[in-house]
Amino acid sequence: MSRFSPYWLWLVLALPAIGMTYDLATSTDPKIYHILVHPTGEFAARFMIIAMLASPLILLFKSAAFPRWLKKNRRYFGVAAFAYAAAHTAFYLIDKASLDTVITELPRLYIWTGWVAFVIFIPLAVTSTDYFVRVMGPRWKTLQRWTYPAAVLTLVHWASLHDWDNPAAALVHFGPLAALEAYRVWYWYIRPRQRLHAT
Repeated sequence: MSRFSPYWLWLVLALPAIGMTYDLATSTDPKIYHILVHPTGEFAARFMIIAMLASPLILLFKSAAFPRWLKKNRRYFGVAAFAYAAAHTAFYLIDKASLDTVITELPRLYIWTGWVAFVIFIPLAVTSTDYFVRVMGPRWKTLQRWTYPAAVLTLVHWASLHDWDNPAAALVHFGPLAALEAYRVWYWYIRPRQRLHAT
């Protein structure tokens, strides 16, 4: 692909943020920060899911070009996911406008799971550059595996909103990723054992 493609990719990833920034700058609704909490969180989850799809898609479609492109560029999606997660957190804090309220809500499942997921995302985003890949060596991949517990926490955070009243949206978003990861586990761990027992 063109060497300029990352700039176009950044533009595409920024499009939702541009729209939200416009809404923030022009809206007269006093609840605008509350309104933007949800879409920023959803885009954070979506870009995280897209980044995580790369490896299982390559396993499933070995000769296809798109999974390989996605794997090459997944760090862009990961950084974008963190940026939207940071905006999500900032809008939540501004909306609450009180440290006491934030602390009071902390024990709730849909709150603390979101905070823990965000804390996990911080070192993942900070070490996303080529410099850290080189310096950390094999430890970089070990650190990046924390994406999986962060994804589970994000799923619970999203699905448990409003006392599990409507978890369908979260399940629909995470369903393809769960299915592909299950296939990946079967391919690398279960399938070899089945072949071993069959011989």
